[in-house]
Amino acid sequence: MIYFDNAATTAPSEAAVRAVCDCMKNTFGNPSSLHTLGIRAQQVMDNARKEIAGALAVPPETVYFTSGATESSNLAIRGAAGTYGRRKKRVITTTVEHSSVKEAFKRLEEEGFEVIRIAPDENGEFVPDDFIDAVDENTCIVSVMLVNNETGAVLPVKEIFSGVKRRNSETITHCDAVQAFMKIPVKPNDIKADLVSVSAHKIYGPKGVGALYVKKGTRLMKQNLGGRQENNMRGGTEAVPLIAGFGAAVSELSGTFAERMEKMENLRRYLLEKIGEIGEIFVNSSENSVPYIVNISLKGIRSEILLHFMEEREIYISSGSACSKGAKSGVLGEFGISPALEDSALRISFSHENTEEQIDEFVDALIAAKNRLRR
Repeated sequence: MIYFDNAATTAPSEAAVRAVCDCMKNTFGNPSSLHTLGIRAQQVMDNARKEIAGALAVPPETVYFTSGATESSNLAIRGAAGTYGRRKKRVITTTVEHSSVKEAFKRLEEEGFEVIRIAPDENGEFVPDDFIDAVDENTCIVSVMLVNNETGAVLPVKEIFSGVKRRNSETITHCDAVQAFMKIPVKPNDIKADLVSVSAHKIYGPKGVGALYVKKGTRLMKQNLGGRQENNMRGGTEAVPLIAGFGAAVSELSGTFAERMEKMENLRRYLLEKIGEIGEIFVNSSENSVPYIVNISLKGIRSEILLHFMEEREIYISSGSACSKGAKSGVLGEFGISPALEDSALRISFSHENTEEQIDEFVDALIAAKNRLRR
């Protein structure tokens, strides 16, 4: 099996699996309970919180656990709008966000907010001034992703948020850092983000758990009503085993950024060299993209057909965001990719465990697909 769909989800690491299983067997208490088993469960959560906070370079008490990135982003956007949007009704985002952010803004629009959606320029790049110029005294939140999940494009979040804060210091800034966390350095203080969403299953941790960084002093309207868990930020008993796995995954990756980035860059370079030899393969990812996501098109063959052709050879890739269930999200079009190329787009997303030999097999399969399926 060759797995090139790591932007959709990663295989849990052995450390994460061990942490989950050990916690389910030995630390099964409710962390809100006051007896010893509850205290032990709380300690597991505290340790994981410290690991994640350390990776973000923020205080542990600013990290709140959620069920995943979708809940984190919903809590960030709707929570901030609920607190700061009573009088300030302008919100700003991009046209290429993940569906969890896109749909949250759509709901705000239905509730009477003015939603400004900034698109890339003719070169497929975002201009910070477009965001800054859109900010006024009525702007309550600006949300910009750090790494696009379909192309790997890196957005100029630091420049955008810094300018937003200069224009209106009271505007809340949110960053979806799901595809960036533990792959490139993500420091909320450095990028001037008040809120940052991250997820475990993109970094070799378990599914069903994520986290939201909330800068001290930032107030969010609670979205999960119920108990006072997570310092009354998010009601509901915490998934302690999943949180333990999240912490273990972060711990395992910490300190290996440079090594993993070098390998990803080499894999990307090798892939581009190999597909360049084939011809008629279009690279949709720009040079300003992270090396672990490469979006390509083999014009004339629909994505779904290519996916199944690869699957028959036990090569697993995707056509875009996994959350879209195969439907076109429109993101590639926003980056200036033509409809024909979007219809045949493939997303290859690496992990540090992939090899050049696997790329060779993938490229051989691409050649076979071109010869057999090209209409």
